Amino acid sequence: MAAVFLRAEWRSLLALNYRVDPAVLAPLVPRGTELDLWRGEALVSVLGFLFLRCRVLGVPIPWHRNFEEVNLRFYVRRLEGAEVRRGVVFVKEIVPRPAIALVARLIYNEPYVARPMRHRRTAREVEYAWRAGDRWESVGAELAGEMSPLPIESEAEFIFEHYWGYTRQRDGGTLEYQVEHPRWEAAPMKAARLRCDVASLYGSGFLEALSAAPQSAFLAEGSEVRVRRGVRIA
Repeated sequence: MAAVFLRAEWRSLLALNYRVDPAVLAPLVPRGTELDLWRGEALVSVLGFLFLRCRVLGVPIPWHRNFEEVNLRFYVRRLEGAEVRRGVVFVKEIVPRPAIALVARLIYNEPYVARPMRHRRTAREVEYAWRAGDRWESVGAELAGEMSPLPIESEAEFIFEHYWGYTRQRDGGTLEYQVEHPRWEAAPMKAARLRCDVASLYGSGFLEALSAAPQSAFLAEGSEVRVRRGVRIA
């Protein structure tokens, strides 16, 4: 098993989920994996959360321990012997610190960018925002229920219960890394909205999917997490 690279807490994870044409994702699927479908449909999620108490190789990095992140991700799977490894692939990840984006690009070739960011969490609402030029873009929603364990074979379970990450490398290979955390609780959300220039941020291929209303939205409280070092797969 690979050594732990990063320890942190992921909190207030807001996921807006959209159906997307699998053809849009096909060129982005890392070698050695395949799309993981939810009841026959390909999904993408815009996910905002708080990255707290971050430590890299056990060392807290000054001024880089607590920050927001918003990412666009989709879902893949890979067979390792008899084990099905269900994971995520990131299209773009937004963070507020340039050093975080630089390290993630250099070590994992993850598609990070740095933007000024802010967030708001009240008793009934969650919002994450980032600056794009002279305007603020955002993702947000309102609570529509209470936190409860993830129902077995539910859409919320599909969204949050992926414990692997896959990243295409510059030479076309694939890096696989494991994410460890306990099973989360989640709540349904309403009045979900994504306010951004989709084509500029994510590319015109995602314009149709992300311009529609999300098919679902959930909030997970999160927990401590451990991310293990990446390993190249054959």
